[in-house]
Amino acid sequence: MEDEKRLRILLWLVAIAFFMQTLDATIVNTALPAMAAALHESPLKMHSVVISYALAMATLIPASGWIADRFGTRRAFMSAIILFSLGSLLCALSHNLSMLVAARVLQGIGGAMLLPVGRLAVLRAFPRERFLAAMAFVTIPGLIGPLIGPTLGGWLVEYASWHWIFLINLPVGLIGCFMTHRYMIDARQEKLGSFDLGGYLLLAFSMIGISLAVDGLSDLGMRHATVMVLLTFGFASLAAYWLRASRRSDALFPLGLFEINTFSVGILGNLFARIGSGAMPFLIPLLLQVSLGYTPAQAGVMLIPVAVAAILSKRIGPPLIRRAGYRNVLLANTLLVGGTIISFGLIGEATPSWLLMVQLACFGAVNSLQFTAMNTIALFDLEGSNASSGNSLLSMIMMLSMSLGVAIAGGLLAAFDSTSGSGTQALSAFHATFVTVGLITCASAGIFWQLAPDAGRAIKQIRDAGPD
Repeated sequence: MEDEKRLRILLWLVAIAFFMQTLDATIVNTALPAMAAALHESPLKMHSVVISYALAMATLIPASGWIADRFGTRRAFMSAIILFSLGSLLCALSHNLSMLVAARVLQGIGGAMLLPVGRLAVLRAFPRERFLAAMAFVTIPGLIGPLIGPTLGGWLVEYASWHWIFLINLPVGLIGCFMTHRYMIDARQEKLGSFDLGGYLLLAFSMIGISLAVDGLSDLGMRHATVMVLLTFGFASLAAYWLRASRRSDALFPLGLFEINTFSVGILGNLFARIGSGAMPFLIPLLLQVSLGYTPAQAGVMLIPVAVAAILSKRIGPPLIRRAGYRNVLLANTLLVGGTIISFGLIGEATPSWLLMVQLACFGAVNSLQFTAMNTIALFDLEGSNASSGNSLLSMIMMLSMSLGVAIAGGLLAAFDSTSGSGTQALSAFHATFVTVGLITCASAGIFWQLAPDAGRAIKQIRDAGPD
């Protein structure tokens, strides 16, 4: 009975940690204009606050599994909570944008280990016949976080201050540390292989260099020469990793993974199709508050249909894919996602709220279906050790694409706003950005065209790839 109680508390602990992670990824978006005003920055140039968090998570995710195996799940999980909570406190204490971005990096480092280490603890604690049900329980809060995040963020900004979107993590973090110390199992790998540190650093340098180059075009004020050096540095590091991985059996992500058609298409499709999806949570709250005059609380409420439609469409995805096949669904739905993003370029000051909410619900539905199909096809044919490496790479790509999406959207906003003016002309900058980002998403449909017509039809039941 005592063991069963510990298992139940472990599930709640991991579930709450996952909720904190997903909540913090969305709660910031509706607060960006208020934060910009307090820090004396332009709201159209606040994307570095989102990028720093996502990029820090993407950079550390590949090492999270090895860290847990080396130091134990209890120590790694508690360290993640402490770093996440400390980062949250420093965010609330920030007096300028640079301090806030640095604090978000620390927060992202902690967030990167919360779910992977928690998932590993659940895997080690539960027997295989109970693991699926346990993970289903853990991932439900991950769907609730994005549902209430924008609304809670808007409410806190309007009726308290933007600092509270970070301070609310502190009591949860304190309780989490106590519960981790008492109930988290301390699983670790006795025979731990060597970590491909050189490959990890090359891959991390590549992600950071490319992301900073994209972001530097608009927000960091870098000279063009610096941007070109960063971009070259990023691609050179990526090429060096590719060459290193081709001759090592213990590579962080073996190149043999990309010989599997469904995985290579799924990973590349995730990288480019998620650029538009990653840009939308940044663009929509800014559009509503900067150009359409919504309050933070009103903007948060307007985003509820996105999350509700996303949850409801989860039921539609599996039978639709079984009937039409992955290739047809991904080809058609990618164009639908891109077209829906483009449709936001038609929004004007006279657009009624109910019509905008319908538009947002449509985007939430097709975007959720896209995530379900992309995630499952990427992992569909992976077995053995490839499953672990492939899952880690998919998680990394998801966060990296979110970072790139926000950086590209911020850069486009800055470019279009500088040519059309600011203030009253900001709406036209948003229109042009939505159209451009939507076209990028539509172009990624060509990647899914490379799937075999019968891809993913080897089994009748579609496996759940976990949260988006």
